[in-house]
Amino acid sequence: MPIQEAKLIWRNGKMIPWAEATTHVLTHGLHYGTSVFEGMRAYNTKDKGVCVFRNREHIERFHFSARVYQIGMKYSVEELMQVCRDVVRENGLDSAYIRPVAYLGYGEMGPASKAAPSDIAVAAFPWGAYLGEEGLKEGIDVAVSSWRRFAPGTVPAGVKAGGNYLSSRLVSMEAKDRGFAEGIGLAHDGTVSEGAGENLFLVMKNKIITPPASASILSGITRETVMTLAKKAGYEVIEQTIARESMYAADEMFLTGTAAEITPVRSVDKLTVGSGDRPVTSKLQEMFFGLFTGETKDEWGWLDPVA
Repeated sequence: MPIQEAKLIWRNGKMIPWAEATTHVLTHGLHYGTSVFEGMRAYNTKDKGVCVFRNREHIERFHFSARVYQIGMKYSVEELMQVCRDVVRENGLDSAYIRPVAYLGYGEMGPASKAAPSDIAVAAFPWGAYLGEEGLKEGIDVAVSSWRRFAPGTVPAGVKAGGNYLSSRLVSMEAKDRGFAEGIGLAHDGTVSEGAGENLFLVMKNKIITPPASASILSGITRETVMTLAKKAGYEVIEQTIARESMYAADEMFLTGTAAEITPVRSVDKLTVGSGDRPVTSKLQEMFFGLFTGETKDEWGWLDPVA
């Protein structure tokens, strides 16, 4: 999806013009994938104005990811939360995708390079439905990828690192080249892992099932949001290993993520999911988007006002 440019980007403590947010070609993160990031959204809500959704949880994970790869984080959680508010407000956005990124910068070459300096930036720009407005309503067609997700003990799947998304690129490109909207990656043992950039849920006999952290997934914040809303609505939510064929037997299937929000899956490998009716998915979409229209009470404090 093309980037819609905004006016300003925050970088290393200053708001700078969008076009000036550049970096050197010998930056460590470009050569070795030593970057961590977050994907966040701001919504224009009915009762609180423009709000960053789950600001604290995203920035806490941002700090955790940086700690694992020893990327120096110069700013506290509270400071970066404020930056996320500021960059939305200063760009005059009433809804936005927010991208904090921290990476090892210019100065050293070599995988370890413990003295390489860190750079931190936060951008915000307009972004619509990642998998399409029609996909949110009608569902998307997905395919299981031939590429496996990395096994435990290789790289930490629970860290939102730039290098991890090389796997996602392969999964997604393969699917799109075959005419599908998105790809589904399998774990190292052949069980279901996640989408290229989304967590995955099945609905079977009114129970909601999702792969566990051990399936090489990123335990997404939208995933946890959906699990919380589902339990609030009275559904049983189960984290368990999922066999590939279970997707073909599911009554419903949907993907979640900051970009994807809650997107129904219409078919897997050209096999229609269930009967085509999606009562559980529709209910969860209603509750999720209701957080921003005021129809769902934000009893968890997830909405962080920008103003």
